Amino acid sequence: MRDPAPATPSAEDIRQIVAPLTALEGPLLPMLHAIQAEWGHVPQAAVPVLADLLNLGRAEVLGIISFYHDFRDHPAGRQVLKICRAEACQAMGGTGVAAETLARLGVDWHGTTPDGAVTVEPVYCLGLCACGPAAMLDGRLLGRVDADRLLAETGAGA
Repeated sequence: MRDPAPATPSAEDIRQIVAPLTALEGPLLPMLHAIQAEWGHVPQAAVPVLADLLNLGRAEVLGIISFYHDFRDHPAGRQVLKICRAEACQAMGGTGVAAETLARLGVDWHGTTPDGAVTVEPVYCLGLCACGPAAMLDGRLLGRVDADRLLAETGAGA
């Protein structure tokens, strides 16, 4: 993924990104991924463009965006920390790790620190159950984490 474009995209900008994907069968998800790869999120301006291109209702497009947790409606921080919320990690203290990490960063789920450094998101199983509690930082799995380690890994301090 390249650095997100700084400006809010126009309808024409969005059309240019998704036009090569219109011939695909079931193009909406690839289009949403392409938009998010370009701007770091799926801007509200994309909804009517996609609805028009695909002959869908705006509510259908919004329904898909809201159903899949990886689509964002605003840019994420420079780092994305995903903390596992599944039962195995909870049994190993994940709930406390998550609560302490969120409190120390001063954010809630899906929140981004005021300096734009870290966005924290819940995830429901990273497949690292034997090493819980688990987290993922920018695609890198971390096992047996605690809040101190998560903060150190993000550079937010100990």
